[in-house]
Amino acid sequence: MKTPPTQTWHADNGNGTFSNPLFYEEFSDPDLIRVGSDFYLTGTTMHTMPGLPVLHSKDLVNWRFLSYACERLDFGPEYRLEDGKAIYGQGIWAPSFRWHKGTFYIFTNVRGQPMQVYAATNPAGPWKHWAMKTGFHDPSVLFDDDGKIYVVYGYRDLRLVQLNSELTDAIPGTERTLFKQSDGMGEGAHFYKINGKYVITSAWYLGTMKMPCARADRPEGPYEVKVISEGEDFGIAKGAMHQGGIVETPAGEWWGFSMMDFNSLGRLTGLSPVTWKDGWPYFGLPGNLGRSPRTWVKPKTGASSKLSAPYERSDDFSGKTLKPIWQWNHAPDNTTWSLTERPGFLRLHALPAPDFWQARNTLTQRAVGPVSIPTVELELAGMKPGDLAGLGLLNSPYAWIGVRCEGSGFTLEQFDKTTNKTTQAPLRGTRVWLRAECDFFTEKARFSFSTNGKSFQPLGESFKMVFQLKTFQGIRYSLFHYSTSGAAGGHADFTRFTVDEPLCHGLTKPIPYGKRITLREVGSQRALTLDTATQFKVLDRGQGRVALESALGFVSVASGESVVLMREKPGEPETFQWIETPQGELTLLSLSTQRYLRLAPESGKPLADGTGGNRSRPDGSRFRCEG
Repeated sequence: MKTPPTQTWHADNGNGTFSNPLFYEEFSDPDLIRVGSDFYLTGTTMHTMPGLPVLHSKDLVNWRFLSYACERLDFGPEYRLEDGKAIYGQGIWAPSFRWHKGTFYIFTNVRGQPMQVYAATNPAGPWKHWAMKTGFHDPSVLFDDDGKIYVVYGYRDLRLVQLNSELTDAIPGTERTLFKQSDGMGEGAHFYKINGKYVITSAWYLGTMKMPCARADRPEGPYEVKVISEGEDFGIAKGAMHQGGIVETPAGEWWGFSMMDFNSLGRLTGLSPVTWKDGWPYFGLPGNLGRSPRTWVKPKTGASSKLSAPYERSDDFSGKTLKPIWQWNHAPDNTTWSLTERPGFLRLHALPAPDFWQARNTLTQRAVGPVSIPTVELELAGMKPGDLAGLGLLNSPYAWIGVRCEGSGFTLEQFDKTTNKTTQAPLRGTRVWLRAECDFFTEKARFSFSTNGKSFQPLGESFKMVFQLKTFQGIRYSLFHYSTSGAAGGHADFTRFTVDEPLCHGLTKPIPYGKRITLREVGSQRALTLDTATQFKVLDRGQGRVALESALGFVSVASGESVVLMREKPGEPETFQWIETPQGELTLLSLSTQRYLRLAPESGKPLADGTGGNRSRPDGSRFRCEG
């Protein structure tokens, strides 16, 4: 029986708008390019393999998977989790994606190694690979019009050096420092030449996360510096948009892309309209530079794309190869796992390991938010005493639910590394379903099991999920099997892995068109009141935009930023973009001011001047919709 497909997160709202993030899963250090009418994207994959996913899009919102540029990264036993060694939080990071004269290039860091180069004439592969003689921290490569090739790299002082035409080394004597450490340029550079100007975007982490940008008439400078995005976190108060760059559509629109820390999911990728002002590419709209709307009209690309996501998460393991969503935790031993020994099952043979952290051949995929429930069916008949197999949440700290094979039979166990506590339950039979319910709003996960695939029983206490810099990754769903006996063990068979996503759309609740509502500000609990009106009918203005009508008139933004009631037929001053925060709170973006409707915290006066507050800096712009 095939595993039925499940709905997954789409940034495309289906009404001409999109909602950030592009993917509700980790996609850190993104780099995005356009070639003709096509867009391509890659990002950091650290110690998981294969690495460097290459995604393709026609509209910047709907993406599909093409290939992995790096099939396997292996420079020694630590890359294979051998001899007690590991490369958690290392491996591949901060790639630079470029296209030049018919060839796609990805330049990337590998800690302790020179810069790695991957090249292909077709982004779907095959990809060639070679190592340069020198390493560059967070590199960004520019193929200039005069044939010279530059790389900008480093932290805070950022350096520039020219590369040779073979892309094997730097040219001696061409290196120079571009900035003082006090200039505020950070790291994670993206280097462009736009209308004759050299432009560098970067990430700054100290204090408020932000994106500084530098520009110059020559690649070596001197550079001016301005901040083009600051404090945008879409209302989660955990981090803000930082490392990223910009791209132009065929229609001449500019869009920004960047990552942001987002709870234990890790670092997500956001998409922002770009406003050029005085020669600077500010993220955001003209009336609110530096802040990006979570929901906005899709880019003008001339393409009409079907709703699509890069990956299919659920798997019945009936294919000849693993689905692209899967990545191994470190380089696997390919002789000890199989999709063919028992068709329809992933068979993992147990290799010796002291614990889950050091277990080889653990198969993983990125967790998806905001709420998701992975479940897997596991058959145990091939396990040997000392074996342990199950479903894990790989992170630091980690947790798992699994089955231990002992001489007398099987025991269910749930382990929480935070507390080092193990909870056990007896198990009869040789088949079990294991489940983890992950809520990335509350940052808690609960484990459960079933012996019939229908009714599930909880096991253990809730697990507190966190984001950390040990792995530089968020939570990863993991299928594991290892032996605690000190020798190779038996085999465990996994099938029907599903990921259910209860909130897989841009809005947690549909826009209540035609209904009467009350808007209550989350912090003060005040209701939006104009004259004596506190109830408003929601009218559909298209593209996820609304007008709010009371018996006395429409909510309208008058001259300046004051909010009044007007009886005229609704136009731009009466139209608001309906936007939810990730937690489901409502914000209303005025099309007239391009700022948010809010109730001033002191007076309760309605204004349309909010830049976009968050939980740590409330400005009265977050509402609860009642009715």
